[in-house]
Amino acid sequence: MSAKTDTEVIIGGKVFTLSGYESEEYLQKVASYINNKTSEYSKVESFRRQPLDTQSVLLQLNIADDYFKAKKQISLLEEEIQSKEKELYNLKHELIASQIKLENTEKSVKSLQNEVNESAKKIIKLETELKNS
Repeated sequence: MSAKTDTEVIIGGKVFTLSGYESEEYLQKVASYINNKTSEYSKVESFRRQPLDTQSVLLQLNIADDYFKAKKQISLLEEEIQSKEKELYNLKHELIASQIKLENTEKSVKSLQNEVNESAKKIIKLETELKNS
């Protein structure tokens, strides 16, 4: 388990000490995300006119929305990965079956070629016998 990290970050112009088992870079990234969301919304006139507690709730709702959308995207990507893995599995089995079929066909061709060679030898032998008689 990683060591606990204490990191000072600035959120909304205030210094906070965040503690966790994540890296300092990660904790700074989280603070930066919050600051970017706050900045994005503070550019909207209707948002700025809201009381601070309403602004806070709206930001929380927006962050939760981002979270659930990202979670849904992850779920869709995981389903796609499972589908691709299943498709790959099926293709591998199809390839193996085709390789076995090819090997069997090659054996048959070789066997038939041997039969043709033996038949050709018999024909030559019979023709020779026929000429000599």
